[in-house]
Amino acid sequence: MELYDGSLDVKAIFGRWLDAHEKSNYGAFIPFVGIVREEEGIEALSFDIYEPILRTWFEGWQVRAAERGAIVKFAHAVGDVPVHTSSYISAVFSPQRRVALELIGDFVEDFKANAPIWKYDVIDGKRIYAEDRSTPMEGAGVLAQSQKNEE
Repeated sequence: MELYDGSLDVKAIFGRWLDAHEKSNYGAFIPFVGIVREEEGIEALSFDIYEPILRTWFEGWQVRAAERGAIVKFAHAVGDVPVHTSSYISAVFSPQRRVALELIGDFVEDFKANAPIWKYDVIDGKRIYAEDRSTPMEGAGVLAQSQKNEE
């Protein structure tokens, strides 16, 4: 688990991961790169992350991957990430390609649904909370306020 301020240097991070595992005898390395799209006037996305819960979530994934002889890695941006740059990358190293292909899909989908990351659209230099694309956590931060307003 790696967190970085701003956009990710995808080539450098993937290169470091590959170098670290070049003699590990893995038969598959399956990467995923998430890139901020230009749409609806968005000039960037901005991210807040609750690291203690994210670390616990990721440790569970490490166990799940290890049970299949694989490892999972990911990096995510904190703060502002301009369009056309990367905010998220992940990869699976595995002895078999089928395991790696299955795990990367499951990992990316679970990350999107459950990782404690709050997203903001940056439009005209202002951060606008993107509630529909953030992880709901009962009683936490902005979500606690919106839940109170609904009552």
